[in-house]
Amino acid sequence: MSTLTDRAEIVHTNFLNRIEAGELPASANNFGLAEAGLTKEELVELFHIQLLSRHLDRMSRKLQARGEGFYTIGSSGHEGNAGIACALRPDDMAFLHYRDAAFQIARSRQVPGSTPLWDMLLSFTASAEDPISGGRHKVLGSKTLFIPPQTSTIASHLPKAVGAAYSIGVAERLRPEHQQLADDSIVMVSFGDASLNHSTAQGAINTACWSAYQNSPMPLLFVCEDNGIGISTRTPGGWVEASVRARPALKYFRCNGLDVAETHAVAAEAAAYVRRQRKPAFLHMGCVRLYGHAGADAQTAYMSAKQIEAEEAKDPLLSTAARLIREGIMSAEEILTTYRGVSTRVERAAEHVIARPKLKTADDVMASLIPPRRTCAPARETSKTDREKLLGKSDVRALGEPQHMAKLINLAMTDLMLAHEEIVLAGEDVGKKGGVYGVTQRLQDRFGRTRVIDTLLDEQSILGLGIGMAHNGLLPMPEIQFLAYLHNAIDQLRAEAASLSFFSNGQFTNPMVIRIAGLGYQRGFGGHFHNENTVAAIRDIPGLILACPSNGRDAVLMLRECVRLAREEQRLVVFLEPIALYMVRDLHEKGDGGWMFDYPAPDSTDIIGLSEVGVHGEGKDLAIVSFANGTYLSQQAQKVLQDEHGIAATVIDLRWLSPLPKDSLLDALKGHNRVLIVDECREQGSHSEALTTLLKEETDLATARLVATDSYIATGPAYGATMPDRDGIISAALALAKGDAK
Repeated sequence: MSTLTDRAEIVHTNFLNRIEAGELPASANNFGLAEAGLTKEELVELFHIQLLSRHLDRMSRKLQARGEGFYTIGSSGHEGNAGIACALRPDDMAFLHYRDAAFQIARSRQVPGSTPLWDMLLSFTASAEDPISGGRHKVLGSKTLFIPPQTSTIASHLPKAVGAAYSIGVAERLRPEHQQLADDSIVMVSFGDASLNHSTAQGAINTACWSAYQNSPMPLLFVCEDNGIGISTRTPGGWVEASVRARPALKYFRCNGLDVAETHAVAAEAAAYVRRQRKPAFLHMGCVRLYGHAGADAQTAYMSAKQIEAEEAKDPLLSTAARLIREGIMSAEEILTTYRGVSTRVERAAEHVIARPKLKTADDVMASLIPPRRTCAPARETSKTDREKLLGKSDVRALGEPQHMAKLINLAMTDLMLAHEEIVLAGEDVGKKGGVYGVTQRLQDRFGRTRVIDTLLDEQSILGLGIGMAHNGLLPMPEIQFLAYLHNAIDQLRAEAASLSFFSNGQFTNPMVIRIAGLGYQRGFGGHFHNENTVAAIRDIPGLILACPSNGRDAVLMLRECVRLAREEQRLVVFLEPIALYMVRDLHEKGDGGWMFDYPAPDSTDIIGLSEVGVHGEGKDLAIVSFANGTYLSQQAQKVLQDEHGIAATVIDLRWLSPLPKDSLLDALKGHNRVLIVDECREQGSHSEALTTLLKEETDLATARLVATDSYIATGPAYGATMPDRDGIISAALALAKGDAK
């Protein structure tokens, strides 16, 4: 027998032997059936659910041993969560712990037409017919069951559960077109006791409490499934309760997960509290972990045989069987017959499932990476009078005069929020203060605190808020105050937001536009923490769009396109705003107003579509390819090259940094022989690497690059010392024109 199945088969044999011998666990029933809100028939049904979950676990290990299955993190020992599922409504969105198969099976029994046995086996075997992921991963999840897919996450799903719960109150006021959750729904999120210690979990719980403490609706049920161990590290006894019981605005409940009736009773009480009070609750479910962490986990490396056997003796299936026998609902013989019958059903189904088709090609795998388009209602019409009244006299005047980038973005967001009532802004200082640089100034006055939310200082929670609100049909525009701050929370984009469509076969989406102030060149402020000149962590996230304007007019048109991409194509978009160009007015000399632009009216036919580059000038001697601050500096250099050196250059602004606008760039380079790439990001991991490779593979152009050094940015007079400047661009261009560039 394979070592993968040893403990599973031992637990299996122990169950049969103890039922046959009448060696039932001592009664610890704190709730009678009636007190638990269950009938005899419902308890039998819960037992069937627990059995199916258990035999699916056994089968997953057998399939892996045969090379037919690909996942063995099981739910054995956690089957009590079936009682939690039955205490909730099937339209209560549930973000599940990866050990919650019994929960999903129980919920499927509430929705006619569900086929949990078949569906889970398809998932175990990575079949292309798996109804949730299409064979891309073993995940719990179902569109019809309101269970977004989760992989083996370590608490990274908690922030978006907080966001989804918060969205219910927002959606009740705004009524978004694609609303998913009912006004009286609650959100449930489950996780393990080890994950509770992760900063993501702590941040999410803190955010829920912070919101509820201020009387913001937060109908969220946290479920901590405490089996006392995280892979090999023990959770200190009493730690979970001690760490959460005294949290403000959080109601604590505890249940014995070995007793499914008690679990149902306490879960029903907790759910009723959350639904009635619209406040968060924490349900602490004690349970055991059987078979180890996963199939490859050798428990004997960190647990003695005596400890392993002691845990196995607490098998929750034995507890349910004992109650059924003691209360005369089922006989021992009936329990054994039922147990073996479920095992046979699972085995027979598995033999059919292993023959179902698998994904084969890269195109198959990537088919769900980009979400499907959806139909959206037309933009809301606003009269000129109402719009001007909302803007106020000063901003009405601004509409008719050239403005810097910060003002133009503010005007664009105003018009976008007027046109689309589902847009919600959220971030640190975005409301009352109007943002660190005034970009969101007066937006809270114009649209209210429901749509412009001042959040707590936690980037994981800000992005989680956005992801969760997007689950409920809103169009979030969360702001990360500085690009360097994103690194505190990048997993929310990488592992949660960007992967949702991929792992759900396009059934779940979280479209949003994340605004980030970033890049370098700020004079004497903040050093590397406020001047961050790398976007490598963003640009390699599959399916994510990274937009980066260099001037105010482009910012307006690109932001409108970003919102369209999110609304209609359900895309995840990062809109990176170059801080140093927010307030820039001049291009070549003081007072020339060369970097001020007129505001494109909302009904303008001007559009900057995804992958459309900007072309400035018609010079054929040299093409300079850049973006953001680099485009600004390159246009300064362009004039000097022409006036003082007789070199006619064209500046090409990438605008879209991910995916790279390859085709548009190559078209813009036609007729040129030399290309200088100016990249304000660090040499290692910058766009210049991909651009140089592209030009080498697709053209025979003479190519050089000017990039930032691999260094953090200094504060003070040396703020720009590590990055390209105008004179450096001129020197590099001259060297390239003379043929001695590096």
